[in-house]
Amino acid sequence: MLALRSVLFNTIFYANLIIRMIVLSPYYFIVSRETAYRIPKNWALSNHWLMEKIVGTTFEIEGLENLPDGSYILAPKHQSFWDTYAILPWLKDPVYILKRELMWIPLFGWYAKKQRMIPVDRGARGKVMVEVLKRTKEELSTGRQLIIYPEGTRRPPGAEPVYKYGIARMYRDLNIPVVPIAMHPGLFWPRRSTMRYPGHFKVRILAPIQPGMDPDAFFAHLIDVTEKASDELLLDTVARNPDLPLPQTAIDRLAVLRQAQAASA
Repeated sequence: MLALRSVLFNTIFYANLIIRMIVLSPYYFIVSRETAYRIPKNWALSNHWLMEKIVGTTFEIEGLENLPDGSYILAPKHQSFWDTYAILPWLKDPVYILKRELMWIPLFGWYAKKQRMIPVDRGARGKVMVEVLKRTKEELSTGRQLIIYPEGTRRPPGAEPVYKYGIARMYRDLNIPVVPIAMHPGLFWPRRSTMRYPGHFKVRILAPIQPGMDPDAFFAHLIDVTEKASDELLLDTVARNPDLPLPQTAIDRLAVLRQAQAASA
């Protein structure tokens, strides 16, 4: 039954994406960019509804009050496709830095261009990266929010963190707050898997890290606060969902955390 629900959800999920893109394209490309943002926002909300009704997965967000007014960098943990869109309904006007290849995808690339997403050649250096920073500053000057995944790519729940120093450079150069987010959607929507699992989990928006810190100190602080919250949520999520199948990375991390708890008791 779980496999059937997963297949059903995946089929409707992608159909929902493609059909909306095609049917709503005339409206999307005629209205202003700000008005057009309602379409991906509503698409994200519809996905949450589908996952709850078909799979039985729900979530709650803690710390929405930690989102500042104006521009900031959002720095979420990255475990699955879920976290690429899940927070959109609660953000005023987000912008992503995308691999330039994504901009070449029909419909998706056109939608991204309309929202003024910033394409980048990941192998580029020098002048190209200077241009990306210039574009980013232009977008943020209008009050937008930049979404950056500090680990760069998806990591399984409980895995040893591998943060990229690029976010420290962005923090230094952009001089705006950074808001970390801890969560474990990868336990319910695993990477490289078609399975979707029922249950409930928390998304925790942490206190913003204000600009002005030394980049090295900021980088260490970002890792520390995010990983501490991530460990707390891993313990909480597994306690709430005792029948949830866990990847080996989560099993290993839980063993370390429980051993530390026993030692401090």
